[in-house]
Amino acid sequence: MLDPYYLQQLTIGLSLGMIYALMAIGFTLIFGVLNVVNFAHGEIYTIGAFAGLLMIATFGPPLLAVLLVVMAVGALAGFGLERLAFKPFRRFSDEASMKSRAMREATLMSSLAMSIVARESLELIFGSQFQSVDLSYLINKQIQLGPVTIVNGDLIIFAVALVMFLGLQWLLKYSTIGLSIRAVSNNPLGARYCGINTDRTIILTFVIGSVMGALAGILVGLYYGAIYPSMGFTPGIKAFVAMVMGGLSSIPGAVISAMILGITESMATSVVSSVWADMVAYAFLLITLVFFPQGLFGARRERV
Repeated sequence: MLDPYYLQQLTIGLSLGMIYALMAIGFTLIFGVLNVVNFAHGEIYTIGAFAGLLMIATFGPPLLAVLLVVMAVGALAGFGLERLAFKPFRRFSDEASMKSRAMREATLMSSLAMSIVARESLELIFGSQFQSVDLSYLINKQIQLGPVTIVNGDLIIFAVALVMFLGLQWLLKYSTIGLSIRAVSNNPLGARYCGINTDRTIILTFVIGSVMGALAGILVGLYYGAIYPSMGFTPGIKAFVAMVMGGLSSIPGAVISAMILGITESMATSVVSSVWADMVAYAFLLITLVFFPQGLFGARRERV
């Protein structure tokens, strides 16, 4: 029989992987549509956490209401990010400009600049210290499952993430919005010539990805009981690695890779210090780039 300690670490790894997956989906959606990496996605995560913290401190609503408000704030933040950091670089709509390396690099730097501005602004407003969450909202109450002790946050994170994943899959496969997103991702110019409003589709892509990122931020804040301005940096890096492992534009690939990353990172703490466990993501990134240059689930048309 497997040692209860490893079962407990496996549970923690699953919830950690779900958080990385929520973040990685935002990266993957935006890369699939625009072919650029949104390096401000980690700050969307942080904004979601602080939005939830302000709601709890000001109104003290039920947890479900907090999550809904955070999703709304994430949607607004994604909309604003797209308008400020990405829209200005789409004024040239010809094929040469859209595939231009200079255009992609400029957009990447723009998102990186927005990331720095957002993080520094949060630090000026809230300070650099940890902000504690009201104890009654914490999702770390212990649950005994035979020899294994977990917390209710593991179950809540797993359930919320699963609902979001299933909802996204339905949206992409069976809705008009999903059809538009897949069309723009496959061929932006072709989608435009077919009458699809590519600008609106790109906005909706940012909104959907940002909702998931903000939701991940507040769930982690409630799980650990602490929120701070730079909290989105490390999860953002891990989610980016999951996206690369998944093949850049494969949502199922990003989710599976995030789960692998979370479980491996959690299990690694039984062998090495928790500080060194953060190196797991970089090791996976290096292995992927060397041995699987198209990612584990990537298409053949483009290399990592």
